[in-house]
Order: sequence, then structure tokens, then C-alpha cells
Amino acid sequence: MKDPRIDELASVLIDHSCQLKAGEKVLIEAFDLPETNLVCSLVETARARGAHPLVLWKNNEILRSLYQHSDREGLKLMGELEAEAMSRVDAYVGIRGALNSDQMSDVSGSQMDLMTECVWQPVHIDIRVPKTKWVVLRYPTHSMAQAAQMSTPAFEDFFFDVCTADYAAMGKAQEPLRELMLKTEHVKIVSPETELEFSIKDMPVIACNGDRNIPDGEVFTAPVRDSLNGVIQYNAGSRYQGTVFEQIRFEFRDGKIVDASCQGDSTRLNEILDTDEGARFIGEWSMGCNNRVRHPMLDTLFDEKIGGSMHLTPGNAYDEADNGNRSRVHWDLVLIQTPEYGGGEIWFDGTLIRKDGKFLPQELQPLNEGLS
Repeated sequence: MKDPRIDELASVLIDHSCQLKAGEKVLIEAFDLPETNLVCSLVETARARGAHPLVLWKNNEILRSLYQHSDREGLKLMGELEAEAMSRVDAYVGIRGALNSDQMSDVSGSQMDLMTECVWQPVHIDIRVPKTKWVVLRYPTHSMAQAAQMSTPAFEDFFFDVCTADYAAMGKAQEPLRELMLKTEHVKIVSPETELEFSIKDMPVIACNGDRNIPDGEVFTAPVRDSLNGVIQYNAGSRYQGTVFEQIRFEFRDGKIVDASCQGDSTRLNEILDTDEGARFIGEWSMGCNNRVRHPMLDTLFDEKIGGSMHLTPGNAYDEADNGNRSRVHWDLVLIQTPEYGGGEIWFDGTLIRKDGKFLPQELQPLNEGLS
């Protein structure tokens, strides 16, 4: 029997996130889903709006073989075919399951870099992000529940709760923070093993409330590219291209990551940062404010929204908040500043704005709702 929350989620994706209109074309791309219900509901909802759905159903075990054994010519052809499809649609819904979150862990770094160059860059960075109405989300699986250290039924309840939030109310609560960030020039971040300063002067600021990510809940901008100086140590692990990294530490000098280390494979970490010139510079800084999400689970779409967190992203900047940095990499790395994770402070132009994950100014108090 289909969970009735599936149709509610499909409506959020089609009507709120993509704002799909009659005559528009939407590409629905699904990876490792345990069943077809959400895809079918998206197809039916899109058609009910008069739109034209196209579906790509993918399997990560097959993709692993392709990424591991294809040469440049084969991956380039894959990228060209997918770029053609992406260029012909108005909207994109990407749904990723996780039957095995470590499926790509034994694909070499060089092959994953080649995939990024030949497929990810031309399809997603060059076309999907700047030229379509897009939204990406995960789908609840046993693997994701395990990563969240929850039973599968409990995780499903958590998933639908955070994914079908009142995004209009979220947007209203975020607006004072967006306005404050627009007025801010200098940012200082202080946490255990972290003291970092940078400028966001004259940078656009975007409040995210269900338009591009589900779940959502962040307000982002980009630092002035050469303004970062100091050290940051992230305290949430991150899975990137099949490898899990813990306790990543960056040292910045005039915007560039001049030293990078982590627990585990520091060599692979630096290989990623050497993908291209822009990978050692920052393309995004964002404050997480979805207080329904409290703990990391090695899934960026959830972890970067954690209430009381922030993420600072090596690599490509978004067009909406563009500091000029270009890269095939866009890697959201998360620092949680709630007391349970060591606390921390965020200062705007010499004024303490957030301490231990809670906003201090009166106009930002609604963003603390739900935090203990």
C-alpha cells in the first residue's frame, strides 16, 4: 500500500519547488529507489498540471561499473547524451536512494575526477543548476536509517516530517537573517580548533526554503574570494565521491586553502582540492536553520541544514551569489556549533550574532524555535 505522504511530497516538489506550469518539461532522475511510488506520483502530478515528465531510472551498482571501467571517450559520450536531455527540459527533480552508501568507495580518485569532468560538470554545473528549475532530495532506505542510527519506521517518520515542512513559514522566519547578512561586511567564526575571518561585503544573500533542496533550511552567500584568513576544523563527517572524511581541517591565506588535512585519507582530500584552481577557494558560506534536523548522518542534504550549523564550501559558486569562483568541485562541509558539538560563535561586524547555535538578536529569535 502506498504511503499517503508520498503524494504530499510529490506536490511539494512539483508545485512549490519547481512551480511547474502547463507545457513545461520536467526530467525526473531516480537513483537506487527501493520502489517506484514517488516517481509514479511525480509523473501523475506533473501531468495533472499539464506538464510533460521524462524519467531516468538509475542503479548505482551499474554506475559504479561505468565509472570504474570507462575511459574518457566513454564518459564524454555519457555526458554529451545527458547534457542534451538536460538542455531540453525546464525543470529537474533528482531523487537519490542509498541501497549502499559506499557503492563508489573503491572507484579510484582519478576515475571519479574524470566522471566529474566529463559528466557532472557539463550536465549539472553548466546546465542543470543555472538553466533549470531544479530540486534534489534523498529517499528513505534502510541504509539511510542505519546512518542516522534510527529504525527504518522512525527514520521514515523523520524524513516525511522534515521534507514536507511549512516552507512558506520557514521563508518568513529567514528573511530578517537575509537582510542582516546583506548589511554585513565582516564575518568571524570561532569554534574549537577554528578561528576564521572573511568578508561578505556586497555579496547577494539567498534564503533557501524548499526551492532547490528537500529538506531545506539555510541562508547562504559567498565570501569575497580572496578574503578568507585563518583556520577551520569541521566536526561533521562528509562522504564525497564514495570516500568518508572526518575532522577535515583547512588553513586559509588570502582566500586559498594552503593546508588541508583530515582523519583518514589526507592524500585523497588534497587530490580533490587539486581538481582545478577553484577547488582550493570557497564558493559558498551558509547558515543552517532547520531545527528538525539535529545530528549528522553522512548525507549532505540533511547535514548542511542542521539547526545551529554552518557550512563553508570549497569550489564552485552559485550564480545567485557569485564571487567569481569556478570549479568542478562544490563540496558542502559542515561545522555544527551547538553545545553538544563543542559550541561556537558567529560575529557580524564585531557583533555576536549566534552563540552555541542560537541566534541572539531579537528579530532572529524565530529561527531558534525547536532548539533546546
